[in-house]
Amino acid sequence: MKSESIERRVHIGEVIRNAAVFNFRKSRGDEMNTDTLLDTVSRLFGLLSEREIEYALVGGIALLQYVEGRNTDDIDLVLAPSSLQRLPEILIASRDADFAHGTFGVVRVDLLLTSNSLFEKVRQSYVTTRRFIEQEVPCATVEGLLLMKMYALPSLYRQGSFARVGLYENDIATLLHDCKPNLEPLLEELALHLSATDLAEVHRIITEIHERIERFEEGSTRS
Repeated sequence: MKSESIERRVHIGEVIRNAAVFNFRKSRGDEMNTDTLLDTVSRLFGLLSEREIEYALVGGIALLQYVEGRNTDDIDLVLAPSSLQRLPEILIASRDADFAHGTFGVVRVDLLLTSNSLFEKVRQSYVTTRRFIEQEVPCATVEGLLLMKMYALPSLYRQGSFARVGLYENDIATLLHDCKPNLEPLLEELALHLSATDLAEVHRIITEIHERIERFEEGSTRS
């Protein structure tokens, strides 16, 4: 099934607003004006369009174009490091070679920089235009999302980030189950960006996910 054939109309601002409202770790003092949040999200994508900045929406918001149920309170964008100079409204809190983290008004923005060759490949070759409530947005395809999540997993394991590992593996499993993409060319692409050890780890994880999907489908058939 091709990712572009699936049509889901997502309201980016409402997704982030709902995640913020139901995030019980926030104190009452951190509560935000939800109307301001909706306007801020709309302004961010308006600026990206007006300034003709090449970018790709990835992460949880992009995932919602293809599967249901993902909760996220930030916006993830792939863009060139030079584009940051044209977006001074994004206040950068931290940055390294591949990532920058900041805020645009009340909205948290995570930036994946195309100085990383895999991120650049996704932006160039694994993006399609998707219609969100706010506007049309260049969004990672199913294959692009899978590339980025599989690429991240070995590092997340090394960091001992159990919660994020579980989240990413569930995202991968859901995309594989619902969208049935061809994984072979994606694994071939990953081989250009990962060490042999990390690539072997990704193969192991994908095998386990496929086994989990098979158990689920067998159980569904019996019931």
